[in-house]
Amino acid sequence: MAPPTARKDTGPDFIEALARGLDVIRSFRPRQPEMTLTEVATAAGLARPTARRILLTLEELGYVRAGRGGFMLTPRVLELGVAYVRSQGLWEIARPHLETLVAQTNESCSIAQLDGSDIVYVARVAVPKIVTLSVSIGTRFPALQTSLGKVLLAALPPERVDAVLAEPSRSGIEPCWEPAPEERRAMLREVRATGWAITDQQLAPGIRSVAVPLRDGHGQVIAAVNVNANAAETSLEKLTEQHLPALLRAAGAIGADFALYEAVPQASA
Repeated sequence: MAPPTARKDTGPDFIEALARGLDVIRSFRPRQPEMTLTEVATAAGLARPTARRILLTLEELGYVRAGRGGFMLTPRVLELGVAYVRSQGLWEIARPHLETLVAQTNESCSIAQLDGSDIVYVARVAVPKIVTLSVSIGTRFPALQTSLGKVLLAALPPERVDAVLAEPSRSGIEPCWEPAPEERRAMLREVRATGWAITDQQLAPGIRSVAVPLRDGHGQVIAAVNVNANAAETSLEKLTEQHLPALLRAAGAIGADFALYEAVPQASA
């Protein structure tokens, strides 16, 4: 492999080595927890010696460990995502409201934010039920096929949606539903009008959910929260007639608490 070239359109303060380290971490994919040096180098677009040095550095820092057949990420990588969630204060604020919502619905409830054309889960309270897709903090799914993603996409200026969805998904998921552009626009117009979104087995068989936006003290959408259900157990009518009102109350309470949190002066170091 030829030596990697520097990225284009970067400023003079851009640290290429840091970017390559993050490329290596992102090269590990779902259902492929252990990768050889060659696989990592290929996935990250790096020369083998460069990939090796980065992996050994990450190993020394505790983010990677060497296995029999290659390298694996360690749970310490989760600290990178948790640091983001904690910095927003969202999890501590949302947790009691999510726990109450789960007790009311007996369904798993989650909060997600938009990252390119994907959603990323930043908070979750789950109930032990059999589902076709596993979800945890940091899980990403294509936004358009999820109720959370529909809410977040609908909150964008309409002229931005096409550009956002043009970004390739990094979820590794092949969704069940791929709408035509006009169908997609009509769906997002309806979400904007109603203030909530539903998905019925559009991401994967057996999964349906309803979601609403979470807003800060200025009325800006900062995330979305949902109730997720097994399609064999929970009808669309139950989602909209029973769970949606509870979800709206929970979202309002989280938003009100987040507004209070933002209004309190934060101590500086």
